[in-house]
Amino acid sequence: MLVKLKIKYIQTLGQKKFREEEGVFIAEGPKLVAELLRADNAIVKEVFALEDWISGNQGVIGKTPVTEITAPELERISQLTTPNKVLAIVQQFDTTRTIETTGKITLVLDNIQDPGNLGTIIRIADWFGVEQVICSPDTADVYNPKVVQATMGSIARVKVVYTGLAEWLREEKTVSIYGAMLEGQNVTSMKKINEGIIVFGNESKGISPELAELINIKLTIPKKGKAESLNVAVAVGVVLGSVSL
Repeated sequence: MLVKLKIKYIQTLGQKKFREEEGVFIAEGPKLVAELLRADNAIVKEVFALEDWISGNQGVIGKTPVTEITAPELERISQLTTPNKVLAIVQQFDTTRTIETTGKITLVLDNIQDPGNLGTIIRIADWFGVEQVICSPDTADVYNPKVVQATMGSIARVKVVYTGLAEWLREEKTVSIYGAMLEGQNVTSMKKINEGIIVFGNESKGISPELAELINIKLTIPKKGKAESLNVAVAVGVVLGSVSL
């Protein structure tokens, strides 16, 4: 059973201010929570779950504190429209390590606003073996519940860092900086990229002028139909599929 104070505490974690103060985030749903419990670098601090989830997941729970709750209690603490059996409070990941760009592909996201897009991009990065995503400060919060949900567990495997992109990119002298833009080299006919930074811009405005000046090589996804633009997460998938496989 959950006391009112605990319910209120969990509800506040839906807001960025309180997540940052506590250094934690919320994860929900059987698959996502199980993935985080199995991940070597994830610290699951508490789990709140229905009895059937608890009985069926003894193998992954280990020593993690678990509280059995009722369906109405789960509804009160859930950030989902349709709560799904289990909610976990997870410690935010350490991102203080130096960003290393040599010998790998690094994604850079400039002002990506939609939480679903950010979460999907992190999942796509994980699929293609991209280990780090660097975001502008005005990009959606990686610990927003919608972002976490959309990553489907990839949040535990992809390092996400927020920094001033222009200042950081000006210091990056060792690898090429690519940018997904309307005009540039056809990504489907390029040689594979073993290392480099690939910049993707805002859903409607594209890459900001300040960053566009720092791009060495422009990349373009060839257009055959009449659609005005591609969803940014789709664009990330197409580009990585073209240049990294």
